[in-house]
Amino acid sequence: MEIGIKISWCSGAEPVIRKQKGKSLLELLDDYCVIDTETTGLSPVYDSLIEVAACRVVNGNIVDKFSSLINPGFELDEFITELTGITNDMLRGAPEAANVLKDFRSFVGDSVLIGHNVNFDINFLYDSCMELFKEPFDNNFIDTMRLARRVCPELEHFRLSDMVRHYKISHTDAHRALSDVLATKELYDALKKDIVDLGVSLSTYTAPKAKDIVANGDNADPSHPLYGKTVVFTGALEKMTRKDAMQLVADIGGIPADGITKKTNYLILGNNDYCSSIKDGKSSKQKKAEKMKLDGADIEIMPESVFYDMILDNQ
Repeated sequence: MEIGIKISWCSGAEPVIRKQKGKSLLELLDDYCVIDTETTGLSPVYDSLIEVAACRVVNGNIVDKFSSLINPGFELDEFITELTGITNDMLRGAPEAANVLKDFRSFVGDSVLIGHNVNFDINFLYDSCMELFKEPFDNNFIDTMRLARRVCPELEHFRLSDMVRHYKISHTDAHRALSDVLATKELYDALKKDIVDLGVSLSTYTAPKAKDIVANGDNADPSHPLYGKTVVFTGALEKMTRKDAMQLVADIGGIPADGITKKTNYLILGNNDYCSSIKDGKSSKQKKAEKMKLDGADIEIMPESVFYDMILDNQ
């Protein structure tokens, strides 16, 4: 699917803590399972699985496949049918989630899982397994989108559709789970080859330093809500690198910073799966910012999406 995170943000809802979620890895493997899901929407809290698929890979070769529709127990929105090609008629005779996920979990076992933007799929599977079986879905996983950002930094977008186009991978029936699984397997093969051939480093990411960010030109906007405000980021951003986000803040006239202090006005929450300081679902920056806000400090805590809305709405 083209969206753990240990914190899943839903409008008006408290974040969901997934304490036993597997780790996000940066590795080149020959034995693994590729997975994909289709769902009724973007929220693991409010939406449901309607299809899951996987393929088992041994020594780089596909040796088995799994695919099943899931009856969510209600009618699909027309948008989902248009996007995936999955209709209400197709789902009426499909098995329920408990039966499918029991077989799916048996199929993947304790394999490392690979998927594109796979945090989205993992979160749905984790929450569904907790609800149905009272057990976490805790496999470690590799995100091909995360690898693609390192291998192809020149690309503007990193959706599965963008990556299969870049690598000239055949991909019919996009947004059907098994088709996306097979395309993702080929993408992982292509990324592995480039990582080796180009000598791309998979070492731990080092965050850019705010002191190295200098505003470009004279584009500061005194009317912008971020002008003169100190902005800090935590976690990995989905739509741009942290360096680019800091640059955006600086160009507007804001002040990018590395740590939370009494001067901090905004903390932007990225994807905490890649944050080494995570212990119980929140980064140390988030915990400190929350305490400061409760103590009356002028600080706002917002998810990445709201940060982008603030940028776009004031341009």
